[in-house]
Amino acid sequence: MQKDFHYYATYCAAFIAGYSHEESLDIAYSAQFVDLCSRTLLSKLKAPLSAATTQLQLELMNARTDLVGLQDITRIWASFHFLPGDLRAEGPEKAGRMYRNKYRLICRPNGDLVKDTVDLAKGGSLQAAGIAMHVLADTWAHSYFAGTPSLVINNTNNYFYELFPSDTGYQERLVDFHHSPGSPDDLEKGIYNNSIYQGSENSIMNLGHGRAGHLPDYSFIRYKYLPAWGNYEEIIKDNPHDYYYAFCQMVYALEFLRGLIPHFETGRYAIQAVAPYEEEIRQILEKRQLDACADWKALGEKLSGETVEDFDLNKHQAAYMALPEKEKNNSFLGRFFLASLAQKSMVTNKIFKSGNLLAGFSVDYAENGFAGIRDFFKLIEAFAEEARHD
Repeated sequence: MQKDFHYYATYCAAFIAGYSHEESLDIAYSAQFVDLCSRTLLSKLKAPLSAATTQLQLELMNARTDLVGLQDITRIWASFHFLPGDLRAEGPEKAGRMYRNKYRLICRPNGDLVKDTVDLAKGGSLQAAGIAMHVLADTWAHSYFAGTPSLVINNTNNYFYELFPSDTGYQERLVDFHHSPGSPDDLEKGIYNNSIYQGSENSIMNLGHGRAGHLPDYSFIRYKYLPAWGNYEEIIKDNPHDYYYAFCQMVYALEFLRGLIPHFETGRYAIQAVAPYEEEIRQILEKRQLDACADWKALGEKLSGETVEDFDLNKHQAAYMALPEKEKNNSFLGRFFLASLAQKSMVTNKIFKSGNLLAGFSVDYAENGFAGIRDFFKLIEAFAEEARHD
């Protein structure tokens, strides 16, 4: 997904769920910041590098692809953008352990980790809620791809068609993929950018949905393709349908985080709460455009009667850097960093406990105390401070 959904649509979802205008902005900001919180930015802020929730293209191009490097990549992308749907999935028959472990990282909505992610944010900061909304939303957009480099899992081939609704079903048009960084996708001609084919299983070009370009991130598109892992069975992806359910699930999850619902359950959606706005939302989702920010922004301002300010990456940076070290955790970005460390630690630990080492070794700090990366001391300190107040 892109800024249009992670920022403006998340604002709409938060407001419908009952958050104030200011709270909705903070949740939306945090959801969008997940796509921008790189080690490059954290270095500039002198913040904990392990709080990274994304990697810039240049960072990825320079990333190691040995075992340790791949584990580092997987910790970030599986935790925040391609949440695994079933860590104990069987996979194809006679699959080797390495292939089966990659298969188990395939992203899908409504998996156990979605519930774990939302439950983790319960009682936490607005920043934690925003991170959870980003992760939840991406499970719908990024379904069938995995947050680890893998040619077998993430590659696409020439059988890739865009689908256009018609009176008799769907009309098909072969997608024309090119690798032309900087050139916008051409919706009229069906020409889309994607990553360069690399035959190496662990090439960075085979991370996530890079081989499918930005198609998974467009709300309007419908497409079908044959994944290498799918036993030559078509996968049909209906983004307008999926994005609508992603939105309704965000509203439901945010109602839970506000305390309006006692338990969060997967497979449930705030259909009734969203119903008054369904027609407008579906119109936005179906509109063929590369960027739906203006439409979602207009809906958000209609809902709240307030101005929804544009996302500003620099908004909270000066305040964070000006604070003494002991006070940084209580700042906007400090709370975001703590929530990102908690999310990454939780997902990595779940992957590790499933017997899968693709995200590396993990220690459950909540049960065993601290062991490992120094950055995670911030989590332990935060928990200790919270315990003292309780």
